[in-house]
Amino acid sequence: MRKPELLVPAGSLEVLKVAVTFGADAVYIGGEAFGLRAKAKNFTPEEMREGIRYAHERGVKVYVTANILAHNMDLADAAAYFEELADMKPDALIIADPGLFMIAKDVCPDIDIHISTQANNCNYGTFLFWHEQGASRVVTARELSLAEITEIRRKIPESMEIETFVHGAMCISYSGRCLLSAYMTGRSANAGACTHPCRWKYAVMEEKRPGEYFPVEENERGTYIFNSKDLCMIEHIPDLIAAGIDSFKIEGRMKTALYVATVARTYRKAIDDYLEDPALYEAHLPWYREQISRCTYRQFTTGFFYGKPDQETQIYDSNTYIREYTYLGVVGEVKDGLCMIEQRNKFSVGETIEIMKPDGSNPEAVVRAIYNEDGESVESAPHPKQKLYVDLGMPVDVMDILRRQEELPEL
Repeated sequence: MRKPELLVPAGSLEVLKVAVTFGADAVYIGGEAFGLRAKAKNFTPEEMREGIRYAHERGVKVYVTANILAHNMDLADAAAYFEELADMKPDALIIADPGLFMIAKDVCPDIDIHISTQANNCNYGTFLFWHEQGASRVVTARELSLAEITEIRRKIPESMEIETFVHGAMCISYSGRCLLSAYMTGRSANAGACTHPCRWKYAVMEEKRPGEYFPVEENERGTYIFNSKDLCMIEHIPDLIAAGIDSFKIEGRMKTALYVATVARTYRKAIDDYLEDPALYEAHLPWYREQISRCTYRQFTTGFFYGKPDQETQIYDSNTYIREYTYLGVVGEVKDGLCMIEQRNKFSVGETIEIMKPDGSNPEAVVRAIYNEDGESVESAPHPKQKLYVDLGMPVDVMDILRRQEELPEL
């Protein structure tokens, strides 16, 4: 039985540290160019060096995305970028474009290359092709079933690794190759500048009634007919392991620290429980289900893993965001009984909040006092990114996450 790697996204240095603390075996990050998340905060060269150092000191690997589909004008800059990465020594580069692959092979011969899902890797012949070129890992297309992945595992060398998305946002287009954003806004999804038009609200207009828009109602918030549910395989860890997948990949380089901590911690425990004893995994299934919903998410689906899904009900039905918890901040330091956070959402003295810990516990605490950077007592924290010192009246550790449970509307 292969012990799968838990691969977690990080869109910033803070989130990288959270991912490492909450159970990642590896993290994937993007620099300021050549990745497919241009709107993410991403890493400056200095932050990337710090992130790689921080992860490596704790036995966690770092993979850098460079998975755009490059144009001529990109190639010269790519060579310079890879030279910079060669000096930083990440554990792998994630690449989709054959031109960038050849440059990376030449400039970074000592760094592994993983082939991005953006390269549409759907069959064992494709895996064998990339193996012959020197790639050490291929990320499967999201459209593959577990049966297909199992067959790929049988027909490729044991040394070649399979990475597969097991949780996070799905795309309306094939393996992420979407033209909607470029067509509607001039910003190409394949160059890292997707505006996510599949998440927008649409209406119908009849040909002979220009200007009259007819909404297609799905719920009280309108219709989002291209907007897919989120993939979630937390209840199917045994099937993923049986398929021979080497790396379980979480989607979400634009997600918050709360999201990353929640998903990383839950999958970490699920994987470890199953490897220790399948009965332990089965016993903890209710806990996994409960925990995985404690961050912002759309409704869940198993995607294509069990065959071609019913598109209407399994992928694209009633899938606007659900938010059960609000992210307040990450504990940056603890001093004199106060925890310091960089505040992300408003909270007030007297509120009951949760302290999310890497060990799986979520103790509740009442906010006894809040102080600003000048040591002045304040009743609430209304300004995002304000540095605050919070008295919770109980022990708190660096890298704990503070969050508040929200009341969901009755259906």
